[in-house]
Amino acid sequence: MDAILLEYAWVLVVLIVLEGLLATDNAVVMAVMVKHLPKPQQKKALFYGLVGAFVFRFTALFMITFLVNIWQIQALGAAYLLIISGKNIYDKLTHSQKDNPNKKPRKQSGFWMTVLKVELADIAFALDSMLAAVALAVTLPELGDFHVGGINGGQFVVMLLGGMIGLIMIRFAARQFVVLLEKYPTLETAAFLIVGWVGVKLVVLTLAHPALQIIPETFPHSTLWKTTFWIILLILAVGGYLLAVVKQRLKG
Repeated sequence: MDAILLEYAWVLVVLIVLEGLLATDNAVVMAVMVKHLPKPQQKKALFYGLVGAFVFRFTALFMITFLVNIWQIQALGAAYLLIISGKNIYDKLTHSQKDNPNKKPRKQSGFWMTVLKVELADIAFALDSMLAAVALAVTLPELGDFHVGGINGGQFVVMLLGGMIGLIMIRFAARQFVVLLEKYPTLETAAFLIVGWVGVKLVVLTLAHPALQIIPETFPHSTLWKTTFWIILLILAVGGYLLAVVKQRLKG
């Protein structure tokens, strides 16, 4: 029994780290989406986004055995992230205020539309997060003789704890990203590139879905893909930050 509990504790630690990494994706998306709002509204939008993330993750946790069969959810999430990434980068490149100082700023989404966009992104991240949690939790031996949503009770508790801790990480990380974007405005392009790269990750998950199997089902969980994903994400983040710092110093 002690060995089983130790195994559960270890998987929980790994899951918390994994949720922290996934929370970074979610936090970046939330930050760039609310950045244009006044500061008091930013906090409210982030709060509503966190509530939505909690609801969607909790729902996905109970319905995961049903949701994993619907590849269209992942496909829609991927398309959504790629569209908002592409649109914002395109707008930034083609409607630069520096190129045309007299051009009126493009209209930004209002508060509730921004909240809606954040919630739509949360749906995609909720499924991604819970799929990762299930992949880890099912490696554990069953504990207890009750099941929740088709998942063993002990495994479910580990997933629930990992998910809740991940949400706490999102809450603090998102606010820090907003502050960073305000300090270094040019970092926004790198942030949207990261959003697009996360969209690519969801595309890979969709293509590997058992119902499609356009690429091998094991590929999204392979060391090669995971290493590639995080290296490129790190390059985008660090490279974008360094570039933003240099531009800021040149302005100063």
